[in-house]
Amino acid sequence: MEKDFLENRLNINRRRFLSRLSLGIGSVALGSLLIPDLFSGKGDEAEADFIPGIPNFAPKAKRVIYLFQDGAPSQLESFDYKPKLREMMGQELPPSVRGNQILTGMTAKQASFPLVGSFYDFKQYGESRAWISDMFPHIGKIADDICIIKSLNTDAINHDPALTFFQTGAQQGNRPSMGSWVSYGLGSENKNLPAFTVLLSKGKGNGQGVYSKLWSNGFLDSIHQGVQFSSGEDPILYLKDPEGLNRHERRKMLDKLAELNDMNYKEFGDPEINTKVQQYEMAYRMQTAVPEIMDVSKEPDDIVKMYGPECLIPGTYAANCLLARKLSENGVRFVQLYHQGWDQHSNLPQEMAGQAKDVDQASAALVTDLKQRGLLDETLVIWGGEFGRTNYSQGKLEKANYGRDHHPRCFSIWMAGGGIKPGIVYGETDEFGYNIIKDPVHVHDFHATILNQLGIDHKKLTFKSQGRRYRLTDVAGNVVKGIIT
Repeated sequence: MEKDFLENRLNINRRRFLSRLSLGIGSVALGSLLIPDLFSGKGDEAEADFIPGIPNFAPKAKRVIYLFQDGAPSQLESFDYKPKLREMMGQELPPSVRGNQILTGMTAKQASFPLVGSFYDFKQYGESRAWISDMFPHIGKIADDICIIKSLNTDAINHDPALTFFQTGAQQGNRPSMGSWVSYGLGSENKNLPAFTVLLSKGKGNGQGVYSKLWSNGFLDSIHQGVQFSSGEDPILYLKDPEGLNRHERRKMLDKLAELNDMNYKEFGDPEINTKVQQYEMAYRMQTAVPEIMDVSKEPDDIVKMYGPECLIPGTYAANCLLARKLSENGVRFVQLYHQGWDQHSNLPQEMAGQAKDVDQASAALVTDLKQRGLLDETLVIWGGEFGRTNYSQGKLEKANYGRDHHPRCFSIWMAGGGIKPGIVYGETDEFGYNIIKDPVHVHDFHATILNQLGIDHKKLTFKSQGRRYRLTDVAGNVVKGIIT
């Protein structure tokens, strides 16, 4: 116990010394000398000495906006056009195509696996000639600004582990989310706002829940946890001063509280004490910054028209896309949106059309808005869910009604900006839309590529917890060089 206490104190003092030395000299050269050792993972003190804010190499993106479509939208009705499925409508999925794929309990005992093509037509858009469903005409108009990846694949077949895997790099909980890793690795660009924020919305379809573990800091300092903004009168609870307490008195109270915490820190050496003080100070500064950012009433008419009228209704997907732009342009490193309602096990043609209408215009508007402001080059935008959907119908197949089960083997997402090649389609699936036949991209590869665009070597961004060094990509992951400029 005493040995652990002394080691902790030594690590904290070393970190404080290096941090002050770096700040005092203000030298990029000093940072470049320190960083290789800080990221190398050599020695028990490697993570304690980590200095946030200095990437491993020149970044192509400064920030990320992740438009997560919770529930898994069907790739076969969005970005992976498969006319063969229409030709073979109602015929059995060939055993040679299915192979040894494990199915969920919802379809494993089906007597039949009838193939079903998209109820909706596809068109080719832009110079890239990318095939995009008629349900997404606005995204079609930005086809030359986005990179569609058709060959994503994951390890998980059910929602919770798959969603957790995408957000944290592990199927079990209690790991830092991607936004927390980015916060830890790069720090914040704006001292008045958190580095990692979360916005939630719900569509008209069948929803899967989202939980705070998805934006948890895990074993990282709690300052890196995602800050959830709500759609209510108070976007962040308890941010306002209590009734009868003015700003001057609030400042005095926080100063006294900091003194008490400093006494505890000197006695116990627990770095989480300092983290709490940082959170109090952040909340104090956010009292001024947040109301201004959350106010969309001053947005010009052309911006409102671009995102659609729902952007003025708090809590809608469109409103959250607009807020994501405002947060990002004000220096928030990682803005995470979750839009629920994509779990179409039945009634897919009707439900998915409603979901698509919720997100199509605003998603495209966000990319266009960032581009016209000169921010798209430095902002990485991501759109997609946790896995794909089967090419056969779950349950009874009808001409205008069917459902699709979970399919982790292949699915589609798109990315834009932040050094991602625009106007390309990457990866390919077979004519049945069931297996990848070219350029597979695993979730770990996806994470490695995102960090790479931010100037971070995913193998070097580590943190030691309970005797083991962890990273977002676990012990795998390769940067997908075919999609980056």
